[in-house]
Amino acid sequence: MISTSFQQFPLDLIDEPVYGVQDFVVAPCNADAMAWVHRWPNWPGQGLIIHGPPGCGKSHLATIWRSRSGATFIDGQSLPDNTRELTSASSAVIVESAETASESKLLHLYNALVEERKTMLLTTRSLLGRWPIKLPDLSSRIGSLPVVGIRQPDDSLLQAILVKQFSDRQLKVKPEVISYLVIRMERSFEVARKIVAVLDEMALDGHKSVSISLAKTALGKLEDLSPVVNKSRD
Repeated sequence: MISTSFQQFPLDLIDEPVYGVQDFVVAPCNADAMAWVHRWPNWPGQGLIIHGPPGCGKSHLATIWRSRSGATFIDGQSLPDNTRELTSASSAVIVESAETASESKLLHLYNALVEERKTMLLTTRSLLGRWPIKLPDLSSRIGSLPVVGIRQPDDSLLQAILVKQFSDRQLKVKPEVISYLVIRMERSFEVARKIVAVLDEMALDGHKSVSISLAKTALGKLEDLSPVVNKSRD
């Protein structure tokens, strides 16, 4: 239940997202991806690709899978020249933003994992067909992996996402503020993240609670930067 009272003080704290399995909100747009995570280790082939828009929960699902598999987490841009260092360190590897990785390094990692009978999980923003892989060997290997996508949220999931985002920042927000935002913002994980970040900053700077009035101001502020407001629903 969302608290009906609010008091906030500016503190020099960095709030980290909570990525427990109990914190992941399962909905029609992400249920298949969660099912695949729980299906491990009975995956066909050597791994899985999860794709979806920014902020949709790919990292959250990868973290849940890491707790099950003991995988090593690495960003695609940070793949080392010697990928054996990764494969020898654990039984599985997660490559976040795999589309940003060096193709040759990703190919070497894939081959090493196959040779050692280990597993990989790749997350990417792009559908596989829109991920322009130039190396034929990598394209064929990546193309053999099962792929599952996460779609944009519906209103009920968007509400749950906002509640979690505010909670991660230790902000207590009234239900009517959440409802106000949901019916006026774009159905987008990334926009939800941006709105909560802006409201957090505005509340701290002004020593104010996150009210409908502040939410209206935040939506207007973001509208100047990007089309985050659906005016037809205002």
